[in-house]
Amino acid sequence: MQVEVVSAKFHNGSHSYSFSPNGLDLHLNDMVIVETEKGKDIVKIVKEKELIDEEKLPEPLKNVLKVADEKDIAMAEENYKKAEALLPEVKEIVKEEGLEMKVINVECNYNFSRLTINFTADNRVDFRDLVKKLADKFKTRIELRQIGPRDTTRILGGYGPCGLECCCHKGFGINDHISIKMAKNQGLSLNPNSISGLCGKMLCCLAYENQYYVDVLKLMPKVNSVVSTPDGQGKVMYNDLLKQTVTVKYEDEEFSELKEYPLSEIKF
Repeated sequence: MQVEVVSAKFHNGSHSYSFSPNGLDLHLNDMVIVETEKGKDIVKIVKEKELIDEEKLPEPLKNVLKVADEKDIAMAEENYKKAEALLPEVKEIVKEEGLEMKVINVECNYNFSRLTINFTADNRVDFRDLVKKLADKFKTRIELRQIGPRDTTRILGGYGPCGLECCCHKGFGINDHISIKMAKNQGLSLNPNSISGLCGKMLCCLAYENQYYVDVLKLMPKVNSVVSTPDGQGKVMYNDLLKQTVTVKYEDEEFSELKEYPLSEIKF
């Protein structure tokens, strides 16, 4: 059975989530109010209605309740700024409690009925007393969420070794699975410093062109194999996967020579 869904992102969110359009006429970039497990919130439509198989949904769909009006949007923007401004105060309260945790940022839902505090910690933290203190202080429901180095970099941002803003902070590569095999496919140095981002984990961008390298590798001869070229037979020394060329070495009794050929001129 197929069902109608729209995809939407929360404020400062990196992942998109599916919702039922609930019979509403929705368009790209519309701001809408949705129901979630944690209460109502405002999201932005990033993909218009489409039909998908119901069994492919990870969980039952929540509904879009209505298109947000100007009052809803203005309230959301005001509350987001209010939550961000609470960061120094929250850090000071954590310090007073003597907890070994680093507060990364403070977020809220659109009507300030929930305050989410993202933090990192080397060990498990008992923050039950902290939650009570924060709830009494800010008069709203408190959620503390421990995050890892990737999410920390996604939130704080920064510049990668390429000199550009981190992909995750811009919303790219979040859902990609990164593996050491991708670096091998692309002929990169396996030195951790060369293939790691600011978060200390493998670079998100390794996934971007990986499929290209996988496909081209299937077309190229193996290094050290013998191939036929327009100038005779030689040994493969190097494959340039981007240019799709093969460097071949010829040897005789007097000298050795290296020549580069387009893949189309190689037979193996």
